[in-house]
Amino acid sequence: MDSYVIGNMIRTLRKKENMTQAKLSDLLNVSNKTVSKWENGKGLPDISLLEPLSKALNVSLIEFISGYTVVNRNTSANIRRGQWYVCPVCGNVVHSVGSAVVSCCGTTLPPLEPAECDQDHNIHCEKIDGEYFVSVSHPMEKSHYICFIAYATDSCIQVEKLYPEQDAFCRFRIAGHGKLFCYCNHHGLYERRI
Repeated sequence: MDSYVIGNMIRTLRKKENMTQAKLSDLLNVSNKTVSKWENGKGLPDISLLEPLSKALNVSLIEFISGYTVVNRNTSANIRRGQWYVCPVCGNVVHSVGSAVVSCCGTTLPPLEPAECDQDHNIHCEKIDGEYFVSVSHPMEKSHYICFIAYATDSCIQVEKLYPEQDAFCRFRIAGHGKLFCYCNHHGLYERRI
């Protein structure tokens, strides 16, 4: 945790809640000077105060620790423009339609920026029997492989989790124009429009 970021977060949220330093200090059973120290980046709250502090400031604990709040201004967002997150520890795959703070295995995950397909990460797609047959020509070794392939349209998403030493292909029900995504555990996320 960065004391400057947390201090700024406490000050901003406290003011948003129309709360004085004295009121916040009373809620947490600490002194006014302690709250002032936090807000000026000269100290951090004790770990036992993080949850009560986030509740008092009306924000989730993950948002509080990360240093920014999530405001979803578009509740009917387009799925194919969503954000992808992959945990480097357990391989958990998360897709979010709007802004999110995602944490897994004790790590706050950054949203992945998809790159256009390249020679080593080329997503092949053909229509077969009313489905998309999707494959990626990529080694599927234990240390270097494609973790998942996904197909996203404006209204739905289909994800196929892949594992080392299996072929990198899958079939998706055709649901309209959209994007195909694949995630390489070494090089990141790639996309292709279909």
